[in-house]
Amino acid sequence: MTVSLHAPSGPVAPAERALGPDLARGFMLLFIALANSHYFLSAPVVLGGYPQDGSALDSAVTWLIATFVDGRAFPMFGLLFGYGVAQIVRRQAERKPSAVRLLLWRRAAVLVVVGLLDALLFFVGDILAMYGVLLFVGAWLVRVRDRWLLTIALGFMVLVSMPSPDSMSISPNGPDASMLPPDVITMIVERVPMALFVAGLGPFGFMCPFLIGLWAGRRRILEQPERHRTLLRVTAVAGIGIAVLGAQPVSLMLAGVVAPPDQSTLDLLGPLHDSSGVLGGFGYAAVLALIAARLGARRGPVVDAIAATGQRSMTCYLMQSPVWALIFTPFLLDLSGPLGVTSMALLATATWVLTVVAADQMRRAGRRGPFEQLVRRVTYGRTGPSGRRLPA
Repeated sequence: MTVSLHAPSGPVAPAERALGPDLARGFMLLFIALANSHYFLSAPVVLGGYPQDGSALDSAVTWLIATFVDGRAFPMFGLLFGYGVAQIVRRQAERKPSAVRLLLWRRAAVLVVVGLLDALLFFVGDILAMYGVLLFVGAWLVRVRDRWLLTIALGFMVLVSMPSPDSMSISPNGPDASMLPPDVITMIVERVPMALFVAGLGPFGFMCPFLIGLWAGRRRILEQPERHRTLLRVTAVAGIGIAVLGAQPVSLMLAGVVAPPDQSTLDLLGPLHDSSGVLGGFGYAAVLALIAARLGARRGPVVDAIAATGQRSMTCYLMQSPVWALIFTPFLLDLSGPLGVTSMALLATATWVLTVVAADQMRRAGRRGPFEQLVRRVTYGRTGPSGRRLPA
């Protein structure tokens, strides 16, 4: 049996991948490590995931993370996730819409299963299951016209901007038993409802960047930055500028520079921090695409290593979770109390560096990440090096 010349395309070979999206995904994982890990810290007074009894250096680090990372990393993740879905849909253009939806649903199912397992066993704040649920819904939108796509995205942007007391940026609560379980039984019991809650409701907050990512992916904006320099420059300057300014009321409060206002004002400031962060995520993706265009073929070993991390972003993301479990879980090392904001940031950075090293080793050995292999096997079935399905 021979392979049809019109067989559906499978995953893209590493040599054919554009630098921009991979560089953005690889660098983004540093911000995700910084954003996730500080929520484990415990102290008598915690605000927005930050202990309020730290040193002057801790206050400075808190300001930096709250301004440039919190609420900014995950929108970039959502944008890149939507962008990747658009790439998949483009490669499956010869298939019927129902067949493409089925392919995306298979991919979503893997994300949900792996994400829920990670949430139960290692890190209850895992977002893979949430993105799986998002893809189950988003698979119906991949062929929606641009005008409606952008209109729906704007609607969800308005939703996350509405006054609310539920923003994680201003939460006065420290880690609970689902984050820091005293024993294995409590861990499972507390994490099941929390993991389902995050997976079920989280997509509402990330639908906007996902849809913008679909729109950008249709135009290959991150893959062909030289053709979209003006748009990328405007997005970088405006997005990051608005994100920095929009973060200041919350960032200065978390750093202890200004006192917390009354609750009604906090209900406005939290969503302001979050919604401006969505634009910041877009800005970061634009900056990294412009950097990729500037680099061209002049890649050094560091750029290759970070791009390799982006190519294996699911594996490298999941590699962070056992670190948080080992370091912070009360029946393991139990360092949520002794560690401060600065030491936590150093730990998060070191964890990211280790994943970059591991990804680069896989690149040199010519291996995909194990979870990327799993997703591709379930999504596309058994494929050859060219991405064409092999005969049975």
